[in-house]
Amino acid sequence: MTVPVALQPTTVGHKGGPTLLETVVCTLVVALLAIAIFGPLFAPGNLFRSDIANSLMPPSATNWLGTDDQGRDVLWRLIVGAQTTLLSAFLVVTLYSLIGVAIATASAAGPRWLDEGLMRITDIGLALPSMIVALGFASAMGPSLRSAVIAMAITGWPLTARMLRGIMRQTMEQPFVAGAEVLGVSKWRLMTKHVLPNSLDVMIVKWAGDIGTTVLVLASLSFIGVGAQPPSAEWGATIAAARGYVSTAWWTVVAPGAAVALTSIAFGLLGDIIQVRRDPSLRGN
Repeated sequence: MTVPVALQPTTVGHKGGPTLLETVVCTLVVALLAIAIFGPLFAPGNLFRSDIANSLMPPSATNWLGTDDQGRDVLWRLIVGAQTTLLSAFLVVTLYSLIGVAIATASAAGPRWLDEGLMRITDIGLALPSMIVALGFASAMGPSLRSAVIAMAITGWPLTARMLRGIMRQTMEQPFVAGAEVLGVSKWRLMTKHVLPNSLDVMIVKWAGDIGTTVLVLASLSFIGVGAQPPSAEWGATIAAARGYVSTAWWTVVAPGAAVALTSIAFGLLGDIIQVRRDPSLRGN
């Protein structure tokens, strides 16, 4: 006898075609991912070499976005930096998601004392300003992109753990869970094979939007000196290196700044689109 297939309360997905906004956002996200994956393969070999004779050249047919203070092509550095920036953002979200899922699962499945203990620790993490705490961790470990990634992973898991624990508790009240328990399914199998998979749909929406926020925070940490360091092409480090040329070579700051803003907005809207697709009642909002 098999356990009934676990299903969340049914919601009818949106059946219509994509709107203009959805098309634009999804196209932009796909383009960003394609640039991050394949762009560096075509980058010139002298991308990190200085060419002072051509420094701070304005946008032209040769250098579409101009050159920076070292004479390096701004556009190619943006393309190469996309891989570093997005890969780091995905890594951060993956790390704190794994931590959050582990804690939420242990809390929802464990005894009351374990649940209370883990949730109190989670509440403390939520009460602390994550940006300041991440800044402290990154500074203590030494300025580097690796330090920034670890610091953000350490400070990012509490919200995932708190949200997922609540969703898993609701899922555990569904009839299929009681049926599985009657059939003698072990607690571990019940949580990992049935409860957890049926609790992740809301979290996927959150994690998609978190990519954009993480890009922005990583760029901020690099800008203030505790994240990626020169000559890295990470967008925040690129902005930091060019901040002294805002008035004389605006393109060196505007280009990476626009890339950070566009990426943050695109992934934030992607999360909203996924949410609307799974719950059409939100479409009017």
